[in-house]
Amino acid sequence: MSIKTYFNWSSGKDSALALYYLLQDSNYSINKLVTSVNSHYNRVSMHGLPINLLEAQTNAIGIPLQLIKLPEQPSMQDYEAIMDTTVNTLKAEQFTHAVFGDIFLEDLKRYREDNLLKYNIKTVFPLWKKDTTNLINEFIDLGFKAVIVCANAKYFSEDFVGQTITKELIQNLPKAVDVCGENGEFHTFCYDGPIFKAPIAFSIGEKIYREYNTPKTEDSVCDSGKTGFWFCDLVLK
Repeated sequence: MSIKTYFNWSSGKDSALALYYLLQDSNYSINKLVTSVNSHYNRVSMHGLPINLLEAQTNAIGIPLQLIKLPEQPSMQDYEAIMDTTVNTLKAEQFTHAVFGDIFLEDLKRYREDNLLKYNIKTVFPLWKKDTTNLINEFIDLGFKAVIVCANAKYFSEDFVGQTITKELIQNLPKAVDVCGENGEFHTFCYDGPIFKAPIAFSIGEKIYREYNTPKTEDSVCDSGKTGFWFCDLVLK
């Protein structure tokens, strides 16, 4: 009997490839995609993707979607309270495992494991410790397609967002940037590939620059300033 599992869905390429792996594993039954959204802007958190594109994407995949609605700038207390309600609901629905598309961020993996351990929910990381160059090439070779919707302005200009991931683009990334953007350098929207019944039709919209407070680190003694990001709006056709 397969394990009832929910997938923490970002809408991007890493989630898509991780889901592709799990859908081929008869040990798991992926019954729900769970996505955090900014309820003020009605967009996917971090990615800035409009919810109607997210819904079109998950409909094309054919797995039910559950939204985690977060305020614009939630405090850690607010975030943890919302997540507690969400996870308790999923546990009541008999989910026992949760999937994430993380690749090599040890602190983030440990945070996820520790938090879900309190609910006796086990974590699954299909991409963990795999070589990111191999992963992005496999993603492209399998026929997946993804467009860049968000990029850190430290590394990229406005022209970078709105482009589709290709091998040529990956080969020309700045040396300091991970090819999967695993350190948050860029985020994507996956719109076609072997997990989809049909590709998502969209057009490129406005490109916007936004700045956010840079999170403090344990070593910082003062505010770290601002971090800028370019966002590319996508419009569902």
